[in-house]
Amino acid sequence: MIIRVVPYDALWPAEYEAEAKRIRDAVGEVAVALHHIGSTAVRGLSAKPIIDILLEASDLAELDARSPRMEALGYEAKGEFGIRGRRYFRRDNELGIRTHQVHAFDVNSEQLDRHLAFRDYLISHPEVAEAYGDLKRGLATRFPTDINAYMEGKDSFVKHYEAEALAWRGPGPGGNLPAK
Repeated sequence: MIIRVVPYDALWPAEYEAEAKRIRDAVGEVAVALHHIGSTAVRGLSAKPIIDILLEASDLAELDARSPRMEALGYEAKGEFGIRGRRYFRRDNELGIRTHQVHAFDVNSEQLDRHLAFRDYLISHPEVAEAYGDLKRGLATRFPTDINAYMEGKDSFVKHYEAEALAWRGPGPGGNLPAK
């Protein structure tokens, strides 16, 4: 697998919306909310061209029972896949290239806040988003076939700005989140 980091594509939000509708239709009311997360959700940010979706689930056991519906959409159900309390689904295109990832957590999971705060911080702090894009492009150039090295190279940046994002967001629902 070649790691590709590409310039922002203005079609990514529409791709997210179309896929979110397919997922909502497939899993029904177990999906309390869906969110576009990751770098493709941040206007102007270079990214791997993979749409990341955060699914707030009312009941993970019920979502597990509906995994065949996700598989019917072309997703591979991977269970927790290294993160306790998560359900991970991934979808590749006909060439075997990853196009979508769904990270599902219980509606009460702290993981939801972490993902949403980081996304919203990058949206509100374009200089940080630009630095993140530069970092990712450099890592993809240095480690074009080593996803572990690529991920490790981003780790301290992401952890630092996740902590800043959670503090910036403030306590309570919504905190300092930008208006949508």
